[in-house]
Amino acid sequence: MHGSLTTRAAIASVSMALFLLALKIFAAAETGSVALLGSLADTGFDVLASLLTLFSVRYAARPADDNHRFGHGKAEALSALIQVILVIVSAVLIGWRAVDRLGSGKTTAHPEYGIGVSIIAIVATLGLLAYQRHVVRKTGSVAIHADHVHYQSDLLLNIAVITGIALETFLHVRGADPVFGIGIACWLLWGAYRAAQLALDQLLDREWPEEKRHRFIEVAMRHPELRGIHDMRTRSSGAHDFCQFHVWVDPNMTVLQAHRIMDEVEEALMHEFPGVEVLIHPDPEGHKDELGYIPSETIEHQDHDHD
Repeated sequence: MHGSLTTRAAIASVSMALFLLALKIFAAAETGSVALLGSLADTGFDVLASLLTLFSVRYAARPADDNHRFGHGKAEALSALIQVILVIVSAVLIGWRAVDRLGSGKTTAHPEYGIGVSIIAIVATLGLLAYQRHVVRKTGSVAIHADHVHYQSDLLLNIAVITGIALETFLHVRGADPVFGIGIACWLLWGAYRAAQLALDQLLDREWPEEKRHRFIEVAMRHPELRGIHDMRTRSSGAHDFCQFHVWVDPNMTVLQAHRIMDEVEEALMHEFPGVEVLIHPDPEGHKDELGYIPSETIEHQDHDHD
């Protein structure tokens, strides 16, 4: 389900980028606008990034195999990082062109083409952004999120193009177009920074957000026979979440009894966190491993009798 959603979102992104690329090639050639040229360059990188996203989400949706026991989800994070690099290159080129234009003193021609194309791009981008938000909410895909961040910047970029062209050609504010081009470049760099953070969090196995971790622990601790939770580790890979933790149980339990409890805890967690892969290790109450990194949480059940 998640794989088909992310694939459809990636195909929509590719289609949108190709459509806007054709429009902006025409408008940039007719107007000579630096802001629109920056928008064109950004859209060209969008085509490459969207194709990369399409490949990555399809690859990430493949099931686990003997060589990739945790699945292929990190392909999305790698895709997002490559998109970040493309955005940075785009921003640098736009900034360079804008500075060059400021020095040359050239003005924008045929402003109606640039404004018209930018309005069409805004309407189309709004539709794509709404669909991407839906897919990200459903799947948590970092590749689609990175693409979403980029198209958010495209929305503001097109508004900036309209403003820059209008100020320079209709209100005769000299240099407005290249100045807005520099502003667009700075906005792209900020979007790249945000998208890079998300991708690196997955590649470096950053823990889940605190609220999600606490909710997970709360659900697990509802089981009356659990004496505590410790050594909890969490991570995400693409649209897939993983959690492993140790639990304390009555040391006099049989293996069969402890296994039954683990199954019941897993069932409760699967109900509240669909799709999360859970690994639970039972320990006799009070036991803690001494080797390796020891996570900070130790949550004890308050309701049982210690006697």
